[in-house]
Amino acid sequence: MPLTDTPYRYHSTESSEPQEPLVPMSSSPAKHFARHYLEMVVAMFAGMAVLALPARWAVAAAGTSYAEAPAVMFLSMAVTMTVPMVAWMRYRGHGRRANSEMAASMFLPTFAVIGLLWAGAVEDIGALMVLEHVAMLASMLGAMLLRPAEYTCGVHGRRAVAERVTA
Repeated sequence: MPLTDTPYRYHSTESSEPQEPLVPMSSSPAKHFARHYLEMVVAMFAGMAVLALPARWAVAAAGTSYAEAPAVMFLSMAVTMTVPMVAWMRYRGHGRRANSEMAASMFLPTFAVIGLLWAGAVEDIGALMVLEHVAMLASMLGAMLLRPAEYTCGVHGRRAVAERVTA
């Protein structure tokens, strides 16, 4: 049975047994998009909370501190947010391309903020940190809007697998 003949998307239609639906097709793509964005933000904040102390230890072991090297602090923050976000995306079924684009959406604002710091255009570290985070969130949204089909399907990357099985 093709996916369009049923109100649900299934893992497979190979067996005649009823299967657990992945997601109702009536669910709004906008809800999936918003939920995905929120999940990534939660993963980022969880990463900062869990990985901040080990990152600070690593910087101290290298013989420096965030006060002495604010660029290292910005990079550390990008890493501690990106790693869990990409891991969550991978868990949710996204492929390398989507994960790479989302990682880039985190690091490009970081590099821009470091450039502003090094150029002396903005010297207030707190303002740069706010700018970095706002730019990251906007950049993530931009990456998602460039590929809405990737983020509006409730089963993410598993959708292609389900369609191949039923084809």
